[in-house]
Amino acid sequence: MAHEDRHRHLRPPAVRVPASWRLTDSAGPRPFVAFARFERPDGTTVDWSSRRHRKGLGLGPVGGRARRHWRRPTTPSIVMAALFMVGSTCFAVGSLPAFADAVSTAAVGWTFFVGSVAFTSAAYVQFREAITAPGAVDDPGSVPRGLRRWAAWAPERIDWWASAVQFLGTLAFNVTTFAATRTSLTVIQERRWIWVPDVVGSICFLVASWLAYGEAAAGGHGVRGRGVGWWICWLNLAGSVAFGLAAVGARYLGATGEIANIALVNLGTFAGAVCFFLGAALLPVESARESA
Repeated sequence: MAHEDRHRHLRPPAVRVPASWRLTDSAGPRPFVAFARFERPDGTTVDWSSRRHRKGLGLGPVGGRARRHWRRPTTPSIVMAALFMVGSTCFAVGSLPAFADAVSTAAVGWTFFVGSVAFTSAAYVQFREAITAPGAVDDPGSVPRGLRRWAAWAPERIDWWASAVQFLGTLAFNVTTFAATRTSLTVIQERRWIWVPDVVGSICFLVASWLAYGEAAAGGHGVRGRGVGWWICWLNLAGSVAFGLAAVGARYLGATGEIANIALVNLGTFAGAVCFFLGAALLPVESARESA
């Protein structure tokens, strides 16, 4: 009876599955399914994961025990890596006190803005990767056509939420970094156009990183058995926490407009940028290595 109850509560993934395949396991942060195990008619068992699926890495072996082989990194992974690394570099450099002392305030502001645009571009590539994922477990060619290749509504999928929320967060960073290039803002305007969007963007990054981490962790086998994707998501989550701490330190005090803790702002921004840079650098490695 316990065995029957367990299978009765299994949740299928939000993609088409052949009727002849039997779902034997599933996992993921509710209400999403980020991992599923299937038994095929020929008796073989395969693992499906949301992250592998949207990145075109195919079905995985049970427990990830099969021998890996290297292939050419996918184009989206290379593009995302390059853009995220450019954005991270700009944020890391912009947060260095030595850089701020060597250039004008406007130059620091524009450095952050350029970095935020790179982040937004990378986030959209990631969002598009999610919405153009195959619609079927076993058919890599069943991808959306027309306008659905550029924008789509798929709230039943955890990867859609993670990528969409992160994209919105980067747009908020576009607002705050552009506003920071303006020199004529009042204290009230600075709070409204610099600090508030910064907080919104940081919250979005935290939510998106947590969802992505939950997606990558589903169906895992301990830290040593995790794939490259799990480490990428762990680094991004750590980077989002650091960005969040920087936003806390950047709050304005009273009517003076002074920043509460500039040291925390710089440290949090630099640490977050380094984490995102390292995570981005692993994206091509994931797409080249994580193939069954």
